[in-house]
Amino acid sequence: MRLSQFHLRTEKETPADAEIISHKLMLKAGMIRKLAAGLYTWSPLGLRVLRKVETVVREEMNRAGAIEMAMPSIQPKELWEETGRWAKFGPQLLKIRDRKEQDYCFTPTAEEAVTDFFRQEVSSYKQLPLNFYQITSKFRDEIRPRFGVMRAREFIMKDAYSFHADDESLHAEYRNMYDTYARIFTRLGLKFRAVAADTGAIGGSASHEFHVLADSGEDSIAYSTASDYAANVELAEAVAPGTRPTAQETLREVATPTQKTCEDVAALLGLPLQRTVKSVALMTADETQFVLALVRGDHVVNEIKLSKRPGLAEYRLASEAEIAEYLGSEPGFLGPLNPQKPIRIVADRSVAAMADFVVGANKPGFHIAGVNWGRDLPEPETADIRNVVEGDASPDGQGVLGLCRGIEVGHVFALGRKYSEAMQCTVLDAGGKAVNPAMGCYGIGVSRIVAAAIEQNHDDAGIRWPQAMAPWNVAVCVINPKNDPAVADAAAALHSELNAAGLDCVLDDRGLRPGAMFADIELIGIPHRVVVSGRGLDAGTFEYRARTATESENLDHAALLARLSA
Repeated sequence: MRLSQFHLRTEKETPADAEIISHKLMLKAGMIRKLAAGLYTWSPLGLRVLRKVETVVREEMNRAGAIEMAMPSIQPKELWEETGRWAKFGPQLLKIRDRKEQDYCFTPTAEEAVTDFFRQEVSSYKQLPLNFYQITSKFRDEIRPRFGVMRAREFIMKDAYSFHADDESLHAEYRNMYDTYARIFTRLGLKFRAVAADTGAIGGSASHEFHVLADSGEDSIAYSTASDYAANVELAEAVAPGTRPTAQETLREVATPTQKTCEDVAALLGLPLQRTVKSVALMTADETQFVLALVRGDHVVNEIKLSKRPGLAEYRLASEAEIAEYLGSEPGFLGPLNPQKPIRIVADRSVAAMADFVVGANKPGFHIAGVNWGRDLPEPETADIRNVVEGDASPDGQGVLGLCRGIEVGHVFALGRKYSEAMQCTVLDAGGKAVNPAMGCYGIGVSRIVAAAIEQNHDDAGIRWPQAMAPWNVAVCVINPKNDPAVADAAAALHSELNAAGLDCVLDDRGLRPGAMFADIELIGIPHRVVVSGRGLDAGTFEYRARTATESENLDHAALLARLSA
């Protein structure tokens, strides 16, 4: 490939609307161009990187025994109504109507379509297990698309779906896909971590997310400092503390005229924040039960954990009118003591283990100190309803938890029979009985991987691609090619030789000045740069520099080939 015959347009200025480094560098390098909010055109340069990622994904999926197919991006309403997701998926599901007034959606995921395909094609357990996958465009109507392709509305995704005669087979394939994903991200040269995760809208019994570790990540990951344990903060268990201390204080009302937060109350009373309790007022979806969720003042309620409590699947925050009705107070002074009407109290494990704590008095301008369970309040309904924090005990009993940021690039689910049952998909088992197959679902954000890799691999000059993802592995840069035919011929010969040796090499024969040419090569992240010049030819050397190096080296032909081959 010659850059003089390729479309490459880089930018010197950082785009004003780009917020994170991957978005900035993808625009500066000319990898993507914005078409509309959350919609991007991939340039020839960007597409080369995207195809490199797809190749690794495809090779490893094939190696794992999955079978590639392609399903329509536009799917009929009727399929999604079978599973109830036409209504449940929410506004992210882009719904469209054709000239016959028939309803369709632009698919964000393909459980319905693949289950429909399977139920028409497979009839016996003898044909199982099967794992179908595709690499196609998906669409989710994000309310606020941002960060370039990191959170775009249209994106490239590898989605796979497995079918099994029994749960044992499903669990084996789940592990197979888990291991396959680890190989994919390792081959792509990414620093990643697999974490236990919530099954969310997809559903199922088991779920792991694969995160590229980066400070800009939207997800918070909890990991053990002494083991392989890792989980999304949404799922990470906050281990119950030790035995509750004995009560030492008397119950008393304290004036807090303007102090509405636990931080301000603790400061006024001269107490550690850990001695205060935060009350979050909720209402169940059927509006029949008012709930106070209690967490320690220095902790945060985990909405996912809380929603898994009985009756709280679709809770909402209580209104000020409801707070006044049930507690006779206003926000900022809420607590579990002396409600106006019966309420349900759900206390976090850490709160249930507290003594002599401070809560709101349900009276504007006042809190109550010296509160104790069993004496002042009945023993509470106790559950893990908070986010873990750094230093918490690891749930596996090894070490303590640390926190880091991650970008989700892959997700594996053990779906069970949720979709096969909803869509009446069956096969005949060994006894001739119709049974619903167990299913697994396995997704990788192919386009998102590109952005995540940049977040993890960049410097002030631009992108520093891992070898497997680079648009080219080697750039041969020729100095003054138009005025020195010998240099141009030597560069062309080296370019041909390197490609013949299996190195993906590009020839920069655009005739740019060295500074501009080198800036482009560094910006687009090519791992190895070789400069061919008249001075070098006279000396019998080439100027070589790795993208990660700070200095260039002068190498003869044999040494250069050895270095690049290595």
